[in-house]
Amino acid sequence: MRIIDLRSDTVTVPTPAMREAMARAEVGDDVYGEDPTVVRLEEMAAARMGKEAGLFCASGTMANQVAVMTHTRRGDEVILEEEAHIYYYEAGALAVLSGVQPRLVKGHRGMIDPDDLARAIRPPNIHYPPPRLLCLENTHNRAGGTVMTPALTRALAEVAHERGLAVHLDGARIFNAAVYLGCDPRELTAPVDSVMFCLSKGLGAPIGSVLCGSREFIERARRNRKILGGGMRQAGVIAAAGVVALETMVDRLAEDHAHARLLADLLSEEPLFRVDRETVQTNIVLCWLTRGDAFEFVRRLAARGVKVNATGPDRIRLVTHKDVSRADVEEAAAIMKEEARRFV
Repeated sequence: MRIIDLRSDTVTVPTPAMREAMARAEVGDDVYGEDPTVVRLEEMAAARMGKEAGLFCASGTMANQVAVMTHTRRGDEVILEEEAHIYYYEAGALAVLSGVQPRLVKGHRGMIDPDDLARAIRPPNIHYPPPRLLCLENTHNRAGGTVMTPALTRALAEVAHERGLAVHLDGARIFNAAVYLGCDPRELTAPVDSVMFCLSKGLGAPIGSVLCGSREFIERARRNRKILGGGMRQAGVIAAAGVVALETMVDRLAEDHAHARLLADLLSEEPLFRVDRETVQTNIVLCWLTRGDAFEFVRRLAARGVKVNATGPDRIRLVTHKDVSRADVEEAAAIMKEEARRFV
């Protein structure tokens, strides 16, 4: 049975060019700073983000948590949008690794209003944890891949900085945001103190994310990565795929966005599905079922070769990526409509 996998853009396989680069990668011991391919990737990443330095990490979660560890002290408060990936999907690492307390702010489609942020930052008081860090997310995963503009990013960073907070950006899909807006990613990262982006999502590399910031910040972050067991040795064999990803995979993200919009349009034709097409800005489609159990519907789709994720009792998430073609999208939508008509 042929599989159409729409669970996530993390399921992609490396391109032939990535495999070739991995096989030929020049390597050294990265803990000693001697892997030239890792160094090249970190320098490329920092330049793309408009920062002084980069740090290659095994995953986006590791990069985010290294950033939090580096910006904060135990007992500090970290402010996040209420459904942020760092809070929602990172296994409680804020508490386990950094000993910080999250303060959640309700957003609209994943975006915090600057006035709401200002109200959430409490003045110094011995009863309160000191507010130390604001974490933003662009694109916003649970909101459906929605995009934060440069103007909103600046406004939020200004509020945080005026009150002495640092700002970290979970930019796992930052290139999706930049492609959607038609801007340089540096416009989205300029106001923040640190930013992480994933190589293993829309860019198609098999592993890895890069954390970027000032040289001083990255030097401290490097030690925290080591504490987490993230000191890698001949890591050039995986960093090489990341280099190819940055060189060849960014512009094609527009194709994934077009496929997501097509998928949203096709699903909207079926009464079982409710799709908020205004949130389909990048490569994620959120679809609510108007009846029945989403987990059961996902099981039925899997039996037909279409893999999607249920993210709640009545909601499923579909993600387009480089290994899903327009024909795949049309076939997946047709199968979903067939199953919808017999689903009670």
